Amino acid sequence: MTDRVRSRPLPLAALSVGFVLIWLFLAAFPFLWTMWGSLKVEADFFSRTDWMNAITGPKTIQQTGAAFTGDGYRGAWIEQGFWKAVVNTGIVTAAVVTISLTVGTLGGYALARSGYRYTFWLLIAALIFRAMPHVTLVSGYLLPFFELNIWGFLPTTIVVLVAINQPFTLWMLHSFFLTIPKDLDESALVDGCTRFQAFRLVVIPVMWPGVVTTGLFSFLLAYNDFAVTSMLLSQENQTMVPKIASFLGSTQQEGKVMYAVAAAVSAMAPLFVLVMVFQRQIVSGLTAGAVKG
Repeated sequence: MTDRVRSRPLPLAALSVGFVLIWLFLAAFPFLWTMWGSLKVEADFFSRTDWMNAITGPKTIQQTGAAFTGDGYRGAWIEQGFWKAVVNTGIVTAAVVTISLTVGTLGGYALARSGYRYTFWLLIAALIFRAMPHVTLVSGYLLPFFELNIWGFLPTTIVVLVAINQPFTLWMLHSFFLTIPKDLDESALVDGCTRFQAFRLVVIPVMWPGVVTTGLFSFLLAYNDFAVTSMLLSQENQTMVPKIASFLGSTQQEGKVMYAVAAAVSAMAPLFVLVMVFQRQIVSGLTAGAVKG
């Protein structure tokens, strides 16, 4: 294998490396540029006379006395109360991931070990439900939520997001459970474990990367959702994504667009950290699901 890599033509190797570097630059540039701009003043980052002002920051130096400033973050988090949206997002995502994984692991294990034909039709029904547009599903909840006077609160939004996400977790975890031989369960039962003990002590540790991968996708659904949260949450209970959308529209009129830029960077940073921390489990989980059979 080493000799084959060494014998690769130099132009082909250079082309491959160049392509990877270009792809990395294009993928990372929007985030890096936004993060850089969040430390400038509006007159520099949105300069219409010279785009180099966003790099050199003459107006930032003139107004703040330094090349970088944290006024955008201070205004977003403290003056505009963006921290409340961060707390609401944390509550929603934690609840959605916990409930979805708990029900998904139990349901996926039961469906994977079941020999009945109805399991196939249950999965098909879940897939159809998951394929429907979120707006279509949310519209059915609005009337009972208004009548029961529970619209605008976090628990109702959590229920809807779990209902939308649950079919996906069932499909994902069902596929991962199919990669685990049934002999593992039977050996645990022979050793004296109950069915739940075999599931908890033997099966779950083996497929932990699959649980982490599914949990990450569930987290991204709840964290990045706009349609459901914007329709079901009141202004004071908004999560980060709809808050940034409304925040941007209101701050444009006030000349405080940098508050919205800083809020957007604040929302993107946790995703980057999360993927970096769980990258090994994610790769292992995706690989395990891809080599079934």
